[in-house]
Amino acid sequence: MVERQEQMAPDAMMTRIGQAVMLHHGGDREEARDRLLKLWAEIGEDGPPLHRCTLAHYMADTQDDPDVELAWDLRALSAADELSDGRATDPHDGPAVRAFYPSLHLSLAADYAKLARHDAARSHLRLARCALGSLGDDRYGDAIRAALARLEARLDEADSSGGETPGPPRQRP
Repeated sequence: MVERQEQMAPDAMMTRIGQAVMLHHGGDREEARDRLLKLWAEIGEDGPPLHRCTLAHYMADTQDDPDVELAWDLRALSAADELSDGRATDPHDGPAVRAFYPSLHLSLAADYAKLARHDAARSHLRLARCALGSLGDDRYGDAIRAALARLEARLDEADSSGGETPGPPRQRP
């Protein structure tokens, strides 16, 4: 019975990451970034992949420099890949991270679009579309699908005009 309760206990680190994300969504980007950096220092480069994936995915949103944003999103994808290739220590982590892939690739596509690297952006859009099957037919899934369509339209527009890809600041659905 005690073992079962321990398995069901909330993940304190994920809760703390969520609290920092709430700060960001509430408009306190700098404080969110500061808290996420402190949590990253606790987790470390070799910490649990689900924690690293989640934190890096949201840390990217708090960045002002598109190159730094890209680096955080690449960290998130790398950690997700660790989970999906069988290195997950918790059997629930693998399925949880599969639902992240559409958003991870969408984020990378947006990063590359900001950097006017349209081929890389389109490559990640394709990967995001391939991963859409892991999303439910719900508000979150609809938001990701809509964001993919919007980014693809912006890339099409930029490619046809020969200009840079305009883009609003990223926000998670």
